[in-house]
Amino acid sequence: MSYVFAPAPVVAVPVVGSSEKFAVRRIYCVGRNYAAHAREMGHDPDREPPFFFGKPADAVVYVAPGETGNFPYPSQSRNVHFEMELVAAIGKAGKDIVVDRALDHVYGYALGLDMTRRDPQAEAKKLGRPWDTAKGFDHSAPLGPIHPVATAGHIDKGAIWLTVNSEEKQRSDVADLIWSIPETVAYLSSLFELQPGDLIFTGTPEGVGAVAKGDVMIGGVDGLGEFSVRVV
Repeated sequence: MSYVFAPAPVVAVPVVGSSEKFAVRRIYCVGRNYAAHAREMGHDPDREPPFFFGKPADAVVYVAPGETGNFPYPSQSRNVHFEMELVAAIGKAGKDIVVDRALDHVYGYALGLDMTRRDPQAEAKKLGRPWDTAKGFDHSAPLGPIHPVATAGHIDKGAIWLTVNSEEKQRSDVADLIWSIPETVAYLSSLFELQPGDLIFTGTPEGVGAVAKGDVMIGGVDGLGEFSVRVV
């Protein structure tokens, strides 16, 4: 088969303990999934149904363990925020998945940053417009390697944190998710048929804030180690 131009390369990230890579299909993100973060964003943290937004697969910036990845500060923005998240990687297709079987569809977990252009997001909220330019821009999803469930187990508790220039900005516990990972997977599968390669950014704790060029963010989750990202 011939194409007008060469197809884009597959976006893929390494799998810990394997020579194989995890090919990324879609990125789904859960909004306001920690109560304290919902409050700091001016919302009631009562357990309403989760909502989701997306990022393109090529927003991924792979960050290798022990190295510092680069996050290019986006143009036409003056207020870009970090949001540290636990990412669930889907390895088995499913639609209308029941909560009790949802973890069967999770292949592994990774560290992720949902970088957010807060200025266009605020404007979009005011005008009732989509968040695409605020969330789905280039390089907006720094991501560590995938830790398979087979070796790392399922993560339903443990600290999640982020520092900027060695100053702690975010700290919470995965157990504090408003919607747990199995609940999130089940609900999302009622809206979209999940497929292997899908990533779910599960939400960020309180303490989000702005970054500037030269800042170094170091984030981690118990059981997954840390990763480092520099704003350039």
